[in-house]
Amino acid sequence: MRRLFRLFPLVLGLALSLAGPAASLAHETRPAVLELRETSPGSYDVLWRTPLYEGQRLPFAIRFPEGVRQLTPPLLVAWPDWHLESWRIFAPGGLVGQRLTFAGHDASTAGVVVRLVSRDGSVSSAVVTPNLDSLLLAGQGATGAAFADAVLLGVRHIAYGIDHLLFILGLLCLTPARLMLVKTITAFTVAHSLTLAAAVFGLVAVPAEPVNAAVGLSILFLGPEIVCRLRGQTSLTVRRPYLAAFAFGLLHGLGFAGGLAGLGLSREALATTLVGFNVGVELGQLGFVLALLALVASVRRLGVSWPRWLDYGPAYLVGSAGAWLTIARTAVMLGR
Repeated sequence: MRRLFRLFPLVLGLALSLAGPAASLAHETRPAVLELRETSPGSYDVLWRTPLYEGQRLPFAIRFPEGVRQLTPPLLVAWPDWHLESWRIFAPGGLVGQRLTFAGHDASTAGVVVRLVSRDGSVSSAVVTPNLDSLLLAGQGATGAAFADAVLLGVRHIAYGIDHLLFILGLLCLTPARLMLVKTITAFTVAHSLTLAAAVFGLVAVPAEPVNAAVGLSILFLGPEIVCRLRGQTSLTVRRPYLAAFAFGLLHGLGFAGGLAGLGLSREALATTLVGFNVGVELGQLGFVLALLALVASVRRLGVSWPRWLDYGPAYLVGSAGAWLTIARTAVMLGR
């Protein structure tokens, strides 16, 4: 694993390639949410929630089928993380079997979660991923987003969550032994799975802004610890990195919850969606780890070596990125 430190130019390039699409979403992607609640035959209350980034609404848009009439003007509500609009529409014959069209959700977003609530209380949900621009409302008893859609949502959450990838990179730099790496990644997985579930089911409620700032601080924490290890020094984190992985994993789980919080799914739907989302997060995380290990193995075969001073490259990359994220998110939290 020591050769990972000698791959700084390649690792830096990988990080920058990830940072490009992720720059517009500082910590994670969140889907927009459209809820259609039938109040009488053909009449629906519409709740349209779109995520905010640094106070700015992301450019999601919706178009209803031809013939649907808007009965009331939109009521606008601004939340710290969401832009909410509520109005009433009338759809002759109802919306089941009709097609909705969406725009503004591209590769850097998580798509749209659509919930259709019938008068009898039955709920059907679906996820419109960024590669799709429309959805046919089936209205057939699905209690939550399809499992595969939830998995995709989790994978995208990791793929565009540059802070979580930086934290994993830091853990890799701290764990030269394969067995210790397995223990460390497992500890991180267990920890963030626990707090993700607790946050989604309402057992824990923490404001998003301080959580995001603390996640940045957790990345900053790893930078000096990596330098400590490179210099032959020791600390509790260097000796037992799985303890730091578990402690900070609890924090990162609250950050992951931003990908599901506010979806408005029923408790039964949340169970299915949560499992799929968590599977997607783990697949994305595992893919990133395997990609870095494959990179290390490939360069080892080529016999590539770097100047000694580049050994500290990943530590400064992780530490500097963590500092930037901490400062930027603290400024957002304080309203600067």
